[in-house]
Amino acid sequence: MSTIPPPRPLRLSGSQPFTQQPGVFIMIGERTNVAGSPKFAKLVKEGKFEEAVSVARQQVENGANVLDICMDEGMIDGVAAMTRFLQLLASEPEVAKVPFMIDSSKWEVIEAGLKCIQGKGIVNSISLKEGEAKFRQNAATVLKYGAAAVVMAFDEQGQAATYADRIRICERAYHILVDRVGFPPEDIIFDPNILTVATGMEEHNNYALDFINATRWIKAHLPHAKVSGGVSNISFSFRGNNKVREAMHAAFLYHAIAAGLDMGIVNAGMLEVYEEIEPELKTLVEDVLLNRRPDATERLVDFGEALKAAGSNGEAAETKAEEWRNGTVEERLSHALVKGIDTYIDADTEEARTKLGRPLSVIEGPLMAGMSVVGDLFGAGKMFLPQVVKSARVMKKAVAYLTPFMEAEKAEMAAAGQVVRAQGKILLATVKGDVHDIGKNIVGVVLACNNYDVIDLGVMVPCEKILERAKTEKADMIGLSGLITPSLDEMVHVAREMERQGFKLPLLIGGATTTRMHTAVKIAPNYSEPVVHVLDASRAVPVTTSLLSDDGREAFVAEHRAEYAALRKTHTAPRQPVVPLETARQRHTPIAWRAEDIPAPSFTGVRVLDNFPLATLRDYIDWSPFFHAWELKGVYPRILDDEKQGAQARQIFAEANALLDRIIDEKLLCARGVYGLFPANAIGDDVELYTGEKRSGVLEQFHFLRQQANREGSEPCRSLADFIAPSETGLRDHIGAFAVTSGIGLQALVQRFKADHDDYNAIMAEAIADRLAEAFAECLHKRVRDEWGYGCLENLTPEDLIHEKYRGIRPAAGYPACPDHTEKGTLWRLLDVEANTGMLITESFAMWPGSSVSGLYFAHPESRYFSLGKIDRDQVADYARRKGMSVAEAERWLGPNLNYDPEPVAAEKPEAAASPVP
Repeated sequence: MSTIPPPRPLRLSGSQPFTQQPGVFIMIGERTNVAGSPKFAKLVKEGKFEEAVSVARQQVENGANVLDICMDEGMIDGVAAMTRFLQLLASEPEVAKVPFMIDSSKWEVIEAGLKCIQGKGIVNSISLKEGEAKFRQNAATVLKYGAAAVVMAFDEQGQAATYADRIRICERAYHILVDRVGFPPEDIIFDPNILTVATGMEEHNNYALDFINATRWIKAHLPHAKVSGGVSNISFSFRGNNKVREAMHAAFLYHAIAAGLDMGIVNAGMLEVYEEIEPELKTLVEDVLLNRRPDATERLVDFGEALKAAGSNGEAAETKAEEWRNGTVEERLSHALVKGIDTYIDADTEEARTKLGRPLSVIEGPLMAGMSVVGDLFGAGKMFLPQVVKSARVMKKAVAYLTPFMEAEKAEMAAAGQVVRAQGKILLATVKGDVHDIGKNIVGVVLACNNYDVIDLGVMVPCEKILERAKTEKADMIGLSGLITPSLDEMVHVAREMERQGFKLPLLIGGATTTRMHTAVKIAPNYSEPVVHVLDASRAVPVTTSLLSDDGREAFVAEHRAEYAALRKTHTAPRQPVVPLETARQRHTPIAWRAEDIPAPSFTGVRVLDNFPLATLRDYIDWSPFFHAWELKGVYPRILDDEKQGAQARQIFAEANALLDRIIDEKLLCARGVYGLFPANAIGDDVELYTGEKRSGVLEQFHFLRQQANREGSEPCRSLADFIAPSETGLRDHIGAFAVTSGIGLQALVQRFKADHDDYNAIMAEAIADRLAEAFAECLHKRVRDEWGYGCLENLTPEDLIHEKYRGIRPAAGYPACPDHTEKGTLWRLLDVEANTGMLITESFAMWPGSSVSGLYFAHPESRYFSLGKIDRDQVADYARRKGMSVAEAERWLGPNLNYDPEPVAAEKPEAAASPVP
């Protein structure tokens, strides 16, 4: 091997020059990063930039050689904040003398910072995650400004977590920068990802050691390159325990600097001296960092809890955090359930079984007592849904431990009459044609927590199976769930069959598209027993308890029937005024068609995306709906600081990101997509897609509906067809289509969690997959706008994308502007979705996997979202003719939008639209 030349030092400057000295570690102050200091973030948000300067001054006074300045936060205008703050720092001599690190995930913020700093700073960061071309472009810009660059160990496949991936990506990036961009190697600062250890996940145990070894390799094989990292990341598992965190930082730096670490982002005022770390703590910390023993994490956690419990008054470090372990076994089981702690559940359950004599006594006694407390706290709003699901996980593990003992005693228990009596047996199912079940799963967990025996049949369950199983299981109640509008008709069918077969069970209705009005008007009249709409999981227990109560049932049912009768009366009130279809067409969206508003895409045809990087999608996630899925109402990121929900929101957000890290690192999910751009023109309310730019043949045709509501008497009656150039204009327009999923592998992942009695992470995985699918749609739309030529200059932040501050729309079949789900069939043929991605559509046109999104792209600057609203018989008849279906079938698909009551017809069975879901 050739001899590595002596390293050239890193030379930087603020108002004064700074040269890296051999053997001297460079400390990068982290407190001028809005993510690193709540105080700094608060000052910036409030516009108190002059006060924020004091944070920078304090970091320099505490020994920071470089200041890391980051303004990445959803409620902050990054460009304006970065510019303002740097201008103020320039007038502070004691601060301005040090070099600045411009830190942002947004390139426009980085460029704004580079334009303001004096001397030579550092850009944090560039990486290969968007591909080599973008990497080289960004590196060339940094070089133009004369700055050094932090290079993150990311590539197109995501973040490097293993030693092998770290050195592979760093070596590739080094040769691109040095050999192809001409970047000075001494100005390359690699960040091989300091990742959190002591998370409880075995795969994270080697993260610190892998970083240290990668650092050693970089210094030996990539001449003159530097190594840096965000040191505080290593200890995130111990947030709130500064004593342990400071010891971890000092010990980690001791070993990493010895391996060649040149610099690190640290809080310069909170750094323990390695030699002064208390010996026992040092040993425990190094056991974790160097992965020296399998129980290192547990031992450090126990020690850390003891330190926290001791407080700040110097008393002996007794493990007060574990004081609950000194209680009786009944008290310990109740505490474990309420707090969601499963660490000791097997041992405590066995102790209780030995003490009480029988496994059923454990379930009927301390376990149900603990779950009763959980139910009471949840009902009183003192526990949030994620906590309840964690409690259910503990309960399931306890029951799983007891099950072999109960099986062995089954005959004896039956003879003795000691069988556990649940409050009731409830059968849940997502109806035929529908694959969505997150809400149903949460309801099932909440009911199980309240001593209900829940039988979950899963998704795509036909009516015959639901009713047959209800009879076999002697269920006390049936719950139906669905997300897509065709599911509403299937629920009506189930209610009719329950009436025909003489069922006497209450029927619960739930799901995103269900409403009290629809339940009262369409479903309840078909079944003589109570039919109740359940809005969310928090309402499930009161409803089921009332329906199965000997005392309160009669009053609840009477009140419920009266309420639904009132809703039906409201429904029969005068209909919404509508205009005839021809009048509506004359009042189409007024657009002055101009050639300059119709860009020509860079390609036409279909493109397939396989194994799309999940790490890329992460940046496009809109987190607000994630919290809504857990019944935490609010908008991200403000919900994290909510007075009531903030603590719970922060906890599940951290746990979601930890699971997302694992999903990305271990490739547990696969994202696939297909999209295309096609020559098109509007023909009336339809849009024709052509086989080529010569437009000699029709490839496919999308059929759209038009608003008919006469709200003010003069407003436009819009149709999506309005946003494609009519053929008579002679303009050559285009339309796009897409289908994406992040659900490949989700079923196996969920089943793995459920096999471990971990409903919490099963639901969490589904919620994350849904967010990734929506992020994929957002990410792909950005790519399409660029390829279509009108999005290249957008320069939008992720927040701007979430709020759709861009030109064009991507409406989806089944949503307000085009509520007919059958249009997905056309899209599936057009893109050959099943062959290209493995995605399927059910007979009700639900997409499988459930974590999927599909739709169309409209590029015209006047295109906008709208709600179709109510339509009349003339349009339904016209639409049925254009679609080649009967009026009755069109009415069935468009039921929620009808401004009239269709004539009753015999129940029709929808024909399959694609292969059955496996």
